[in-house]
Amino acid sequence: MQTHSLITMAAAAKLQPVHDQVDHIQQDPYAGPSSIANAIKFKKYKSIPDDAYFIMIGCGSIGQGTLPLLFRHFKITPKHVVVITADERGRDVAKEFGVSFTINPLYAHNYQDILQPYMVNGGFLINVSVDVSSLSLIELCHQHGVLYIDTCTEPWGGTYNNSSLSESARSNYALRLEVLEQRERLRGGATAVITHGANPGMVSHLVKQALLNIARDTEFIVQKLPSSRQEWGQLARDLGIKVIHIAERDTQLATIAAAKQTHEFVNTWSCDGFISEGCYQPSELGWGTHEKEFPADAAKHPEQKDGCEPPSIYLTKPGGVIRIRSWTPDYGPYHGHIVTHAEAISIADYFSLSEQGATVYRPTVLYAYHPCDYAVMSIHEMAGKGMVEQKTKRVLRAHEIVSGMDELGVLLMGHKRGAYWYGSQLTNDEARKVAPHQNATGMQVIGPLVAAVIWSLEHPDRGIVEPDDMDFDRVLDVSRPYLGTIVGKYTDWTPLTTRGPMCYDPFDGSDPWQFKNFRVFG
Repeated sequence: MQTHSLITMAAAAKLQPVHDQVDHIQQDPYAGPSSIANAIKFKKYKSIPDDAYFIMIGCGSIGQGTLPLLFRHFKITPKHVVVITADERGRDVAKEFGVSFTINPLYAHNYQDILQPYMVNGGFLINVSVDVSSLSLIELCHQHGVLYIDTCTEPWGGTYNNSSLSESARSNYALRLEVLEQRERLRGGATAVITHGANPGMVSHLVKQALLNIARDTEFIVQKLPSSRQEWGQLARDLGIKVIHIAERDTQLATIAAAKQTHEFVNTWSCDGFISEGCYQPSELGWGTHEKEFPADAAKHPEQKDGCEPPSIYLTKPGGVIRIRSWTPDYGPYHGHIVTHAEAISIADYFSLSEQGATVYRPTVLYAYHPCDYAVMSIHEMAGKGMVEQKTKRVLRAHEIVSGMDELGVLLMGHKRGAYWYGSQLTNDEARKVAPHQNATGMQVIGPLVAAVIWSLEHPDRGIVEPDDMDFDRVLDVSRPYLGTIVGKYTDWTPLTTRGPMCYDPFDGSDPWQFKNFRVFG
């Protein structure tokens, strides 16, 4: 039996007996279906000062779902909330709750003047927009003691599809690095949580709980709950984790009347957001130390200012046209897309271990995403036009969806039991019962988003924070009612088991967890 350390009393209370069956659904503090009547769903948490504001930038599908939860979980009135956005989307929801709704697009030359009246110490800016610089907003909030959160690190408009910029300069790696380089300067100031929704965000917390579950089920003794990057990295290494997929399969289907039409981009969440990361930015992944062969279509980012090796690499095409083999419990094996996401970089970085300045352990981490079928068709149509966006874009609303679920979790591979998926299975019907204005995909974002807002108000002076730096169990506790059924499931699937006799993709039979085995070329 391997030994890492002895479990603390608190951690031991969460762990359950070992289950030996492959594919057995595991139990843990968060596992199983969520109770709609769960009182925590309606709990009020520490709020902002009476003279301060929740400032929501953008009011698309995520903003519209977040707004009702602010009134559910915080002691506020309509005067405490202002919505500043670029278009009419969300006006009906804002009107329903009686909050100020202003159409006034933010640009580099005007954002300070527009936001200045609402910059009150102790307030909270929730950035769910696109094409508004996260770093600019973070610095403005820091100056005024206003807390901040976003679900994606955004640049000013015109960056993602700027062909004069290198692929590296347009990457999420570069956007993340630009913000983190300000971390020391802003240390001790108002908390600014970057990239915290479902993914990036919730999945970083799921990885930590999944590691504890695997330790339990492989009889790996953990002396104390890890409390640092070093300790979490050691646990992942000692368990044998080589690869982590953020594995998501969206099977939601709409009524015939709401199905995708020709020359229309349809998705279950932000079309603009998905087009940016799936069709313009290069595909990115955290690059593991176990990998034997560097991909022929990959490139490395420039060395960082501190001389450290970047934790990620990029492929020289957008993720929307690069496919990957992955697995989820309900759907089973699938071909997804290696879509760039901040968590593929931050998780790989967080679990890295170094000795004498050299990286000695890092898992390969990537987002293996199969969006709803309408979005797949939309990308295919857009690619056929030379990546020219459709003029019409539409997010499926909850009442238009008739079946399917969003199955979103983390797939940890390489340990004693092969592969373990841990995450949320949420149907549209379940989402509608818990909160209005949201389909399953949006619900998985806004629950963890609001949980991170609550964590920030409880820790208001942490400066710039990534999801991996937060208390994973606290955020999961608050998010839990919004995630449907939490499932932990082992599988004997590997990327070599479902290739078929007519598959001629290159492979490495000596190690199923090599990146080349996951790639789909045909």
